[in-house]
Amino acid sequence: MVDIFKTSIKQLTGREKRKVYVYVPDYEGQFPVLYMFDGHNLFDDEEASFGRSWRLRDYLDENRVPLIVVGVECNHHKETDKCGGRLSEYSPFDFYDPHFGTIKGRGKITMDWYVNELKPYIDDNYPTLSDRKHTFISGSSMGGLMTLYAISEYNDIFSRGASLSPSLSFAPMAVKETLRKTRFKRNTVLYMDYGEKELPYMYAREYFGEVSEILINKNVLLTSRIVPGGKHNEESWEQAIPFFMDVLFYKL
Repeated sequence: MVDIFKTSIKQLTGREKRKVYVYVPDYEGQFPVLYMFDGHNLFDDEEASFGRSWRLRDYLDENRVPLIVVGVECNHHKETDKCGGRLSEYSPFDFYDPHFGTIKGRGKITMDWYVNELKPYIDDNYPTLSDRKHTFISGSSMGGLMTLYAISEYNDIFSRGASLSPSLSFAPMAVKETLRKTRFKRNTVLYMDYGEKELPYMYAREYFGEVSEILINKNVLLTSRIVPGGKHNEESWEQAIPFFMDVLFYKL
């Protein structure tokens, strides 16, 4: 089942409400938790931004995956609004965008809320395994960038992650510097991919290789993958679900 409740992230958008989607298996037990970005795109096509979701509930139900998934709706404001927008909330770093100008990175505020407010609430109200070993994070595009940030800067909270099509081109030097300086805990596990068809448009070939090399040199247990025929959309990310789930649960 998918529980839906509304909350606010006061540090970002004041009292404005946004949805939190919580998938819980329909059988007894305590479960690892996967925190995800763009929660409205995960489960139902009707709620997805572009009319197509990851259809994640179907995979979890059909395969009886013992996992709680928590997805938070993104900021839908324009980047130029006073509340900023998705790019701002999902970037840990300031960067320049040719369409919107300078974007103030508020990803740290977002992750502090995930760790200090959302996670305690989920642990108090759902049958979670709340320790680091069983706490994961994942996202795509800007959410993929945030996953890399979270697995490094909040490595004491998240032991495993899946970064799909991460937006490395916005602040590549800052991303690489953050990863280089991180002292990753033992047994940090990460899945990272790009779609074959999106590589020419995401300036990803060089950055993807460099980031993969950094992570491997930092002893992160990395699965790095180019998805045959993959594109930068929810349909392609749905196809990646079995692959990153295998990584998240490897020898858990």
